[in-house]
Amino acid sequence: MSKQNVQTLYNLPGQVKYCKKCTISNQRPRIIFNTEGICSACQFADYKRNKIDWESRNEELKDLCNLHRRGNGSHDVIVPCSGGKDGSYVAHKLREEFGMNPLCVTWAPLRYTEIGRQNLDAFIKSGFSHLLGTPNPMATRKLTQLSFKHLGDPFQPFIYGQTNFPLQISVKYNIPLIVYGENGEVEYGGDMKNAFKPTRKISDHNLHYFSGKPPEYWYDHGLSKTDLFPFFPPSYEELKNNKTEIHFFGYYQYWDPQENYYYCTEKTGFKPNSERSEGTYSKYASLDDKFDGFHFYLAYIKFGIGRTTSDASHEIRDSKIDREEGKYLVKMYDGEFPKLYYQEFLDYCNISEEEFNLIIDSWRSPHIWGKKPDGKWFLKSPIWEVD
Repeated sequence: MSKQNVQTLYNLPGQVKYCKKCTISNQRPRIIFNTEGICSACQFADYKRNKIDWESRNEELKDLCNLHRRGNGSHDVIVPCSGGKDGSYVAHKLREEFGMNPLCVTWAPLRYTEIGRQNLDAFIKSGFSHLLGTPNPMATRKLTQLSFKHLGDPFQPFIYGQTNFPLQISVKYNIPLIVYGENGEVEYGGDMKNAFKPTRKISDHNLHYFSGKPPEYWYDHGLSKTDLFPFFPPSYEELKNNKTEIHFFGYYQYWDPQENYYYCTEKTGFKPNSERSEGTYSKYASLDDKFDGFHFYLAYIKFGIGRTTSDASHEIRDSKIDREEGKYLVKMYDGEFPKLYYQEFLDYCNISEEEFNLIIDSWRSPHIWGKKPDGKWFLKSPIWEVD
């Protein structure tokens, strides 16, 4: 397996540095640190806590809903929702507080977890119309295998669908308004150009969500137009004629994932996992897919940023934990191998354990990883040693 140049591919700094307020490092793609060593996500968290007039933003949301509300019984907003805490929160709020009639859409996970499917069913039973998009499973398996090898992320097929399926439904059902939860680029550190806008440009999807490799990239790897068709967005002309626009609920109302969780346990029947998720300490986030853990594990391999680092960082920003506790949790859980569904993942991708390890190691960058004489890998600059 050829070695990947992760630093060049993602334009990563050569020296690992950590934010002075949270646990994230400068290895997260597109994140920016200021001269005081504070990441863009923490800067934005401070801004939204202290400088945004949330009453005014709520009035903007009322105006948006008044513009799109149909009042004739038909659906007037699309909410991408897997049954998890965030999409369920948005859909319920739009219906109960703003009088909207959401059509909720889900792109099928690669492999449902039992708790993930239960939460989706409970959400639908709480009174929502719902569409499930399930692509050709053979093509999806092939695309997952290729994405794992060539992108270092087996989750890319799901990300294509999660991003483009709502656009397809918007055009098909003539529902221009799509409302997501938070803008991850802004909330968690990334491109800040939309930090003060309620919308995102569909033209940004290739960079922000597809690593510069949209679905057509895979034509050269043996997948056909028929295989990939479900993963494509509508044409620019179709989207323009439909006046499709994507908004973020987190622009209009203060976004707090943990509070979303509490809300949905009461309103939509959401239940957390019985045990913490592998690679982190939490029990209530990203529960839908058995292969979730490999997405987060690959981020740890590529960037030294595992699931705990991400979870702890935004919980520090939300004042749920302090930085010292966050550092302790990172040391405790970050980079934990997702063993629960490991064999199922190998079978799904039709690869051997040896091939899996070769692919994993091909994504380790020498500015992040070192190797001991006994062959064991280690992080060169973990937060608990350098900070």
